[in-house]
Amino acid sequence: MSKAPRPDEQTSAPHAADRHDLIRVHGARENNLKDVSIEIPKRRLTVFTGVSGSGKSSLVFDTVAAESQRLINETYSSFVQGFMPTLARPEVDVLEGLTTAIIVDQQRLGADPRSTVGTATDANAMLRILFSRLGTPRIGPPSAYSFNVPSVRASGAITVEKGAKKAVRATFERTGGMCTRCEGRGTVSDIDLTQLYDDSKSLDEGALTIPGYTTGGWNYRLYTESGLVDPAKPIRSYTKKELDAFLHHEPTRMKIAGINMTYEGLVPRIQKSFLAKDKEGMQPHIRAFVERAVTFTTCPECDGTRLAEGARASKIGKVSIADACAMQISDLAAWVRGLDEPSVAPLLTALQLTLDSFVEIGLGYLSLDRPAGTLSGGEAQRVKMIRHLGSSLTDVTYVFDEPTVGLHPHDIRRMNDLLLQLRDKGNTVLVVEHKPEAIAIADHVVDLGPGAGTAGGTVCFEGTVEGLRASGTVTGRHLDDRAALKDTVREPTGALEIRGASAHNLRDVDVDIPLGVLTVVTGVAGSGKSSLVHGSLPAGEEVVSVDQSPIRGSRRSNPATYTGLLDPIRKAFAKANGVKPALFSANSEGACPTCNGAGVLYTDLGMMAGTSSTCEDCEGKRFQASVLEYLLGGRDISEVLAMSVTEAEEFFASGEAATPAARRILARLTDVGLGYLTLGQPLTTLSGGERQRLKLATHMGEKGGIYVLDEPTTGLHLADVEQLLGLLDRLVDSGKSVIVVEHHQAVMAHADWIIDLGPGAGHDGGRIVFEGTPADLVAARSTLTGEHLAEYVGA
Repeated sequence: MSKAPRPDEQTSAPHAADRHDLIRVHGARENNLKDVSIEIPKRRLTVFTGVSGSGKSSLVFDTVAAESQRLINETYSSFVQGFMPTLARPEVDVLEGLTTAIIVDQQRLGADPRSTVGTATDANAMLRILFSRLGTPRIGPPSAYSFNVPSVRASGAITVEKGAKKAVRATFERTGGMCTRCEGRGTVSDIDLTQLYDDSKSLDEGALTIPGYTTGGWNYRLYTESGLVDPAKPIRSYTKKELDAFLHHEPTRMKIAGINMTYEGLVPRIQKSFLAKDKEGMQPHIRAFVERAVTFTTCPECDGTRLAEGARASKIGKVSIADACAMQISDLAAWVRGLDEPSVAPLLTALQLTLDSFVEIGLGYLSLDRPAGTLSGGEAQRVKMIRHLGSSLTDVTYVFDEPTVGLHPHDIRRMNDLLLQLRDKGNTVLVVEHKPEAIAIADHVVDLGPGAGTAGGTVCFEGTVEGLRASGTVTGRHLDDRAALKDTVREPTGALEIRGASAHNLRDVDVDIPLGVLTVVTGVAGSGKSSLVHGSLPAGEEVVSVDQSPIRGSRRSNPATYTGLLDPIRKAFAKANGVKPALFSANSEGACPTCNGAGVLYTDLGMMAGTSSTCEDCEGKRFQASVLEYLLGGRDISEVLAMSVTEAEEFFASGEAATPAARRILARLTDVGLGYLTLGQPLTTLSGGERQRLKLATHMGEKGGIYVLDEPTTGLHLADVEQLLGLLDRLVDSGKSVIVVEHHQAVMAHADWIIDLGPGAGHDGGRIVFEGTPADLVAARSTLTGEHLAEYVGA
């Protein structure tokens, strides 16, 4: 089929009536988009394809979805907008026909210890109502079953007379189900005091060993000048009273050096300043301190259920709400289906629908008490989908970011059905996707490219899937790519023995993972792959684990700072110009004083939405004007940071700019398929797959002999998978052992050894259902993976 005409190629404008059935985008220039103009059909499923970095997300998320959300936010009052994130208008000339956009992305659900799968959906709320109606003994309202609501509260005061004396006492009312011992977290923390201070020293001698408590600093002076302890006495010589004042004193206002401050014991102060924060967001040295100083154990009072005794004792039949939340969701759905109570029939129907949606979407193996922060990006995206599957809304634009990520080929078919279900309800569904199985169901395809970064940003094709296949674009040429099984496989050099693995749903698994080869661990979602690989492998310097978890760092962090690339670059600039390296850091001496090296100015408008604007002094370049006068190879530091990895690799290869140390790091970034990233691109803009490949590039310089990769094909275009296979081969050929958790059939076909878990998910999985070569798996066809791999290679 021939290529569909572009909007700007049409000889006549669409009829006015037709415009209501289109989302019209004209002149989109967000990020690397080059004046893109397209018309997206409404109430259809449109898939956006193209190599990584071609501009798919810039068009779908940063232009269409962003403008829809911005316009919706503007309908609220100025006061309400003040509590919403600030959304700038995208760089686009015309955006017409927009409908309400609901973004279902792969952002993690957050690592708040109070957030679970149940609280992130409506399931927990409905269960609480159910138990408040049917549970015996009856203990109160739905909040009495919530671990996020304190168990007691003061509800007034009564006067008690006893003889001539009168006393006023508060009365307390049970309102929530929070365990008082762990405050609804399910775990309690103990602090190792030896990690807080050296008791052989006095405070004056620098006894405190806590990050941020440097001698002479305000945190330190609070204790040395409080008057409650003798700063010249070794801590081990403190009396019981002094030690209690030092470690556990209640908050007390006092003046230190003329400044009003609050003194409190070291232990509660550490708990508030360190333990109340998400560990993942901490700076590495602070996180290391917390992991060293704090131990977390299951709460002995509630046994990890987070709930007070009353909530645990109230049951429907023999099941408490804690039991219900701990069940595998597929089992919980069966239990709810067995309840026959006409008085709560509508509630049971709604709860049943929600639980069935979990099963339908391939998440029946989860439990409602699973902490939200432990879900993968793909699992988090599917949990968010639960909210929308039963929605009565129509004519909504749903935007998905690779919904098949983390899914076995068997599960992709179910996901396709759900996407079509949303479309058939009268919604517009926009999907950014690489998998051929997901592209195949599209009504309309938009292929961006032809390359990545500055080499992308144009529309290469619009039309049907058949048209894409015949179009000759990079995506079209690779759509029917199939990796062949290898003629010969490598022989292992040894084995990593795992015995009696029982983490999560693993059933006492014994397995030998061969060393010196490429091993793929596969199986349906929830079968136990990650539990086996991440939960059972011995920790140590030998094992380099590379996953898709968020990279810690602020919006100032970029590939150059994360990989250590900026160090040799700064030294090269310093040497060429005879000045200090610190001048060439936007986070140090070279920073523009107006924006402090951020490149933008943030303005807080009180109750109005805040704004950000490019710094006029440095024009967004982040550096002082004087620093930009220093050149290396004819370029200033801001121009170098604006280069792509590929451009920088060439720049640092020869001439005055030749820097072998920089080139080695850049070569590793190119090897993992990140040649299109710019050196100064904020890390917050990277996808999960890009983050993993950036970590892999950084780890490739380490000494570890065993590499563990978690779905490295995430976010990779069909054309890039071949490059990844070449990289995995080079790692193995250099003497490394590579273990990959993966669903992509091309990686399975290329493996030397396959370990397949299953046969199902949750308690239906957790067993080894196949061990052997890919050829043996295809020949046997004894598992779901074997069937799909055989179909893929055409066996």
